[in-house]
Amino acid sequence: MDSRSANVFGIDRSLTGKVWRWRGGNMHLSEGAGGLEDDIVTQLLLSRGVAREDLARHRVPSLRAFLPDPSQFRDMDAAAERLAQAVMTGETLTVYGDYDVDGATSAALLILLMRRLGHEARYYIPDRLLEGYGPSGEALVRIGAEGSSLIVTVDCGAMAHEALDMAHEAGVDVIVVDHHKCAPELPRAAALVNPNRLDEGEVAAGHGHLAAVGVAFLLAVATLRTLRRRGYFETRAEPDLFALLDLVALGTVADVAALHGLNRALVAQGLKVMARRDNIGMAALIDASRLNRAPTCSDLGFALGPRINAGGRVGEATLGVRLLTATDAQEAREIAAQLSRLNDERRAIEQVVQEAAEAQIERQHNRAVLILAGVGWHPGVIGIVAGRIKEKTGKPTLVIALEADEAGCGKGSGRSIAGVDLGAAIIAAREAGLLVAGGGHAMAAGLTVAPEKLEALSEWLDSQLAADVSRAGANQSVLLDLAVAPRGLTTQLIETLESAGPFGMGWPGPRVAVGPVRIMKADIVGVDHLRLIVGGPDGGRFKAMAFRAVETEMGQALLHTAADRRLWLAGRAKIDDWGTRPQAELHVDDAAFAD
Repeated sequence: MDSRSANVFGIDRSLTGKVWRWRGGNMHLSEGAGGLEDDIVTQLLLSRGVAREDLARHRVPSLRAFLPDPSQFRDMDAAAERLAQAVMTGETLTVYGDYDVDGATSAALLILLMRRLGHEARYYIPDRLLEGYGPSGEALVRIGAEGSSLIVTVDCGAMAHEALDMAHEAGVDVIVVDHHKCAPELPRAAALVNPNRLDEGEVAAGHGHLAAVGVAFLLAVATLRTLRRRGYFETRAEPDLFALLDLVALGTVADVAALHGLNRALVAQGLKVMARRDNIGMAALIDASRLNRAPTCSDLGFALGPRINAGGRVGEATLGVRLLTATDAQEAREIAAQLSRLNDERRAIEQVVQEAAEAQIERQHNRAVLILAGVGWHPGVIGIVAGRIKEKTGKPTLVIALEADEAGCGKGSGRSIAGVDLGAAIIAAREAGLLVAGGGHAMAAGLTVAPEKLEALSEWLDSQLAADVSRAGANQSVLLDLAVAPRGLTTQLIETLESAGPFGMGWPGPRVAVGPVRIMKADIVGVDHLRLIVGGPDGGRFKAMAFRAVETEMGQALLHTAADRRLWLAGRAKIDDWGTRPQAELHVDDAAFAD
């Protein structure tokens, strides 16, 4: 069992059909931890790829340790010089943001930066339904005609060749701040800052996992350095860039950016800033999410982020930026409440679209990539639905909203699985003439497609990605960080595990196996959540939750398991602090019979 390749507890097929393996070394603590060479946190860091000589830097991730010189990024100095010029001359500037959380936080960061530099910036957020993703040439020209001689696009623009050509012809300078995949030929811009440019150097390319808000933060660092060199702060105080890290943390986590290296440091420090509640809009958002404590990384992805997204998905696209740049507490509370209502509406719409999309899955069981399309599906929820179906099927999934008019194009959003670069495939499909537009990154992509091209697109993606999907499926396993006896699942253990965070994409939260246990009680909570009360032979007893699991094979097995049958449960250990005394519980994502 000491080998990483050995099956944990001999489990080669769990209730979700996976094999159980150790992520790093064997951390089976049910018989005591005396034999471990390293402490638990060290083991967690090592198993996530940290070199032993680099442990100290990763144990407490700080910006000082991870922040690169922004000048290592192509066009960064040119962008900083152009922004500094706009600040010093009082030039009218507009920030053009995408309508999701990354776009909203990126736009808010630059707006607040300008405000603290004594310069008011305008903003423009396109309507998802009427304008679609990315900057349109018409909008850029119109913004220029309204007085803005400089536009900064954030979280969009890397592939907007035609739109930026129109802006250039109209005499408007555009700085692009983006993180999506680029084509070899870049659009015409005053500067294009994107670590995923194909011509980037080694240091910048190594930061391709940054969300757009992370790139915007580096631009803020570079801009302040430029202004400092020009003497701008001889008569005024420099703004505190660290105070903007709550925005960076929210955008990074909500955009599912990989939380390693610089991103992990940005989020770790941003959570500390968020706990101070200095940003009026962020504080209102936290309150509207009914959090009575400082937000955690998980809260950013599941409570705060979806509310900001709801404005762009089913409501007014500018609500997120307005909230995060608000100066009036009452206005902030009203916007946050409106976003919460829109989020409830989004959930209802999402359920309808998901049910309709899932009805099409069976007809595509032999496809490596699922393409699910329907007339009248709300474009604002297709990305979420694609993610849900991807999780359920284990396949890359594209969900496309078709217009009632057959001549109209469908708007699609896709989510991928580890090991399958969907964004690159979508860009290649566009270049092959199968798409009107398309782009993205490895795990997510967006597209515009003519209805008559759907079948050809499906065939083409199958031919391009079938081998990658097959390899990814063959490697499906549950990676465990440690195993404990039931009495070993304690709040103290959980606090120790969480100290190796923050956790997220690319820096997975510790998965704990607990057992053997017997199910003492099983019931359904809400629509499709499963709640278990389990106990072990050592007298340990705890609550376990399996979310969205009732209709799955695992959920049905757990609901109907005989009381005398022993199991191992695997998942994230969490602290339930709703009661009078914090209790340890397990959020189950897999289970296996122990006998």
